[in-house]
Amino acid sequence: MKHFLLLFLFVTTSISIHAQSKMIKADSYLDVRTGKLISPANLLIENGTIKSINPKALPEGIETVDLTGKILLPGLMDMHVHLDGDFTGSWDYVYKESASQGTVRAVVNAEKTLMAGFTTIRSIGQLHITPELIDVAVSEASDKGMIAAPRIIPSGHMISISGGHGDISLGLAEGLVTVGPNDGIINGKYDAIEAVRYQIKHGAKFIKMHATAGVLSMEDAIGAQQLSNEEMKTVVDEAARHHIKVAAHAHGTEGIKEAIKAGVYSIEHGSIIDEEGIRLMKENGVYLVPTRGLATIIEPMINKMDPVMAGKAEYVMPIAKQNLKNAIKANVKIAFGTDTPIIPHGKNAIEFAALMECGMNSMEAIQTATTNSAEMLGLTDRGELKQGLLADIIAVDANPINDISTLENVKFVMKDGVIYKNEK
Repeated sequence: MKHFLLLFLFVTTSISIHAQSKMIKADSYLDVRTGKLISPANLLIENGTIKSINPKALPEGIETVDLTGKILLPGLMDMHVHLDGDFTGSWDYVYKESASQGTVRAVVNAEKTLMAGFTTIRSIGQLHITPELIDVAVSEASDKGMIAAPRIIPSGHMISISGGHGDISLGLAEGLVTVGPNDGIINGKYDAIEAVRYQIKHGAKFIKMHATAGVLSMEDAIGAQQLSNEEMKTVVDEAARHHIKVAAHAHGTEGIKEAIKAGVYSIEHGSIIDEEGIRLMKENGVYLVPTRGLATIIEPMINKMDPVMAGKAEYVMPIAKQNLKNAIKANVKIAFGTDTPIIPHGKNAIEFAALMECGMNSMEAIQTATTNSAEMLGLTDRGELKQGLLADIIAVDANPINDISTLENVKFVMKDGVIYKNEK
């Protein structure tokens, strides 16, 4: 199914990866290390990279991209995305859609994300129950220039206990859906090894596990640790043998700390983290991906949600906000993540204002989606506008240091030297 879909997408939406050389001319660009605007902003693009900035001489007859009045930034990054999902208060559709339908949904959402200025994302677990790894297929299509999509770091199926947060069969009658390690559902360390190996075998570049219960699922608890200490350590160790990092969904206090001790690279959400958890994150260089902006989406939807989900959301959201303030004040390393589709795909930039509400200044918020995310992924070829780095570039109308909301209305998107969006 995956290879057939890629062929179909190639025939219908083939895009040249490396376009001809271009000169982008804008008013200025933002140095995301210092927060300074550099003027002018003349970027020479060749073979998908930034050849030079403000060169003294230009090649003859080069194509010029006139972005007068615009400010350039590096392409943004979102470290917590579920491409194959859309959220309207429930997840009912995942029981009804095939892998092919889920992949089409993911392709549509990937394009929305790219057009919002996010040129790199971490797809942190698929929602559909299917042996095929949907985010891997979409990632491969993106890498080959077959679709309009960000660069995607795929995770495949999320690893959870039977009956836990990632068990999509939770709440269904016995026997309707059977899931196991290939689907990410484990019971014991040997299942954990099998689950990790299956995801990596089929193309996962990051592993996601559920250390604790969650909010938008049908188990009663939210902070309870679900994976055992042994299971978490097994997941991390097995992934590490393949040079793959692990992210841990973790709301509850003890689960957060045990995931850190197991060796995870990032904590997703971290809602009920305490002082010891913050200290452990700093000591171990673990990143927090807080996904705070989704509160603005969930709050108006509470009455439409299942009472179990609604009750957990109402309980945890104010706690999570205060604890994120504590983490920011303590200088925990933070990477940008939205948990789309809770924040709708294409509206990812809502997260910036949410981070600022919890104590970041605008430059710090921008760094979470540029330099911080690049460093978390271990990537040195993106995250800022610099000679030799990837030509992943966006443009906005205003200085985002003064008005962060301008990032919610990106006017120009280039990925790998190819222009995907250019609005006045």
